[in-house]
Amino acid sequence: MNPLLLGLIVIFLWDGYFFFNYIISLFRNYRINEWEPKVSIIIPAYNEGERVLRAIESALAQDYPDFEVIVVDDGSEDNTFEAASSVTNARLKVYRVEHGGKAKALNFGLSKASGEVIVTTDADSRLEPDAVKELVRRFYSDEVLGVGGQVRVAGGSFLEMAQDAEHLRIAMFRRAKELDDLSLAPGPIAAFRREALERIGGFVEDIVEDYATTKAVKEFGKVVYAPRARVWTKMPKSLAVLWRQRKRWFLGDLKNLGGGFTKDLAFLLLSDVVAFFDVIVPPLLLLTGQFELFALWWFFETFTMLLPTLFEGGRLINALLFPIILWFWAAFYLTLHVYGYLSVLLRRV
Repeated sequence: MNPLLLGLIVIFLWDGYFFFNYIISLFRNYRINEWEPKVSIIIPAYNEGERVLRAIESALAQDYPDFEVIVVDDGSEDNTFEAASSVTNARLKVYRVEHGGKAKALNFGLSKASGEVIVTTDADSRLEPDAVKELVRRFYSDEVLGVGGQVRVAGGSFLEMAQDAEHLRIAMFRRAKELDDLSLAPGPIAAFRREALERIGGFVEDIVEDYATTKAVKEFGKVVYAPRARVWTKMPKSLAVLWRQRKRWFLGDLKNLGGGFTKDLAFLLLSDVVAFFDVIVPPLLLLTGQFELFALWWFFETFTMLLPTLFEGGRLINALLFPIILWFWAAFYLTLHVYGYLSVLLRRV
C-alpha cells in the first residue's frame, strides 16, 4: 500500500472519530439545573493595568441576579490596583496582596468570598454576559463539583487566529468526549462549589493550577463542560512567548499526568503519532505529485472544522485556513512534546 495513503488513513480515522462523536454530542441530553446560588467571581491580576478594567466590566455585566466580583492584585508593579479601585460598584471588592502567584491570589479571594459557587476568570479575559449563568446551570446534580466553559481567543493576527482555531478544536473535542467528564476546567472560565474547594484545601498551588485543581476536585465528584459559557481571552502574539507559555503548560501537565482519557499517557503518545503524520504527509503528497490525495486531505480537514466553527460561533476564516493551521499546530506540538519528554527523561537520568 502507498505509505502516504496509509498515513492519510490514520489522520482521517483519528480526526473523523472525534468529528462524528462531536455530531452525536449535539443531539445528546444536555443536563442542566435551574438554580441561582450566590456566585463569587474571583479575578487574580498581576501587571494587568491596561486590561483589568475590561475584565471587571464584563464580570459586573453578568446576566445573573446574585453575585460579587473580587479582584486580587497579586503585588503588581504597574497601576493594576489603582485601575481596579477606580471602578465604583457595590458588587466589587478590590484587594492587594504580596506577590505570590496566581493560586495564592485565588485562595486569598476565596477567603474573602461569600458565594456558594466560586467562578474564576483572568484579568486579560472578557466574559460573555451569560457566562456565569451557563456555568451555574451545569451543576445539574450534587455530584457535579466543578464546571468549565469554552475559551476563545481575541485578535486578528495569524497566531491569534491559529489559537482561536485551536480552542474551537478543543471545544469540539470536549463536546465529543468530555461533556460530562471534563479533564480541565480552564482558569479563564471555571466554576467550583465552594465546599469542594475547601475540601481540597483551596486552589492547588501549581504551575498549572487549573489542571491540578480540576484533578483534585475530581477525586470527590464530577467536573463537567458548559459549552455555552464562553470567555474571550488574550493569548501570545509572538512565537517565542507562545513557546514559553505552552512549555510551562505541558511540563506541568506531564507532572500531573492523569485525569482520565484525555490525559492518559497512551493517548498522549498516540496523538503525537498522529501529529507526526499531520506534519509529514501533506508536504510529501505535494512533493510527490499526489495532488488528488492532497486535495482530499484539505477538503476533509476544512469540512470537519466547518461545523464546529459555525455551531460554536467561530470565524469562517478559521475553517477555510484550518489545514494550514492544523499543520502549524502539529509541527509546534510535536516539537514541544519531544522537548518535554527529553526534559523529563534527562532529569531522571
